Amino acid sequence: MKCCWFNAAVVLFTVFAVGYAQSPRKTGQPVQRRSQPPDVGQVNNGSLADPVGPNSTGSAVLRAQILLDRAHFSPAEIDAIYGENLGRAIHAYRAANGMPDSDTVDADMWAKLNQDTAPAIQQYTLQDADVAGPFTPDIPHDMMEMAKLPALNYENAQQGLGEKFHCSPALLEQLNPGVDMTKAGAQIVAPNVIVTPPPGHVAKIEVSKDRGVVQALGDDGKIIATYPATIGSEHDPLPIGDWKIVEVKKYPYFHYNASLFWDAANKSDRATLKPGPKSPVGVVWMGLSKPHYGIHGTENPHTIGHTESHGCIRLTNWDAMELASMVTKNTPVTCTED
Repeated sequence: MKCCWFNAAVVLFTVFAVGYAQSPRKTGQPVQRRSQPPDVGQVNNGSLADPVGPNSTGSAVLRAQILLDRAHFSPAEIDAIYGENLGRAIHAYRAANGMPDSDTVDADMWAKLNQDTAPAIQQYTLQDADVAGPFTPDIPHDMMEMAKLPALNYENAQQGLGEKFHCSPALLEQLNPGVDMTKAGAQIVAPNVIVTPPPGHVAKIEVSKDRGVVQALGDDGKIIATYPATIGSEHDPLPIGDWKIVEVKKYPYFHYNASLFWDAANKSDRATLKPGPKSPVGVVWMGLSKPHYGIHGTENPHTIGHTESHGCIRLTNWDAMELASMVTKNTPVTCTED
């Protein structure tokens, strides 16, 4: 499902009585720093060992993000800029590999990451499916207005390409100056993120509120994947405790019930939103045994880890799809404060 993006022919499911979408209130926006233009040769340099830490930008950061993504320690949206989500991925990767805790990719961590020898940047020819749509331009923010739309597709080709390559559209523009990415046949370079398959069966999911991550554990209790997440809010806190997955639904309809949203102006509003990657629950819903709560995707990948949710656990669409492919009904989920 990850490789060439989400098949529109997938059976559509329905999510009922939800309180899942992100809150418009912000706990902190992504840092708006301009990356140094990455050098493709350096990003593909298997001996690159420049330290990557807070305030870093450019080629080494981009290589680290891509290799961590392929190792299933997701930095969320790849952008060649060191941010909180990359820091979370670094801490998790170091812990899982028995390295001293640090927020930096140092020489020892590079040595481990660089064991993955596949090119970090790939050449790609845009296909008809990448640029033909259908697209849903100018999606409104109001739920009742969104419900009037026939679908919640990407607004343009650049958004779809960003999700395909797990990166920001702005990074693709940096890597491909002057290239018209709305034309089939155009040659681009992009992060080579589809290299390794999902790491295996998930025996348990752990959700940490303080660390802002979802971690997948294998049958041996070891961490096999880590994903940065947007988790709850003051008004709708993360449901601390032990739960389980009760359903996995791809391309769910979103049934908006304003009475479940503390910040809804009209509590009587009800609406059904069509499926699609720009749905408030993204492309997949993993419902928990706690009613109205689940792990799901998002329509805005750049907000992961930087906004609040209405109690649910939001991942990028690609991370949510990967996790959904590894869980089953009754997979245990533990939500903790730490």
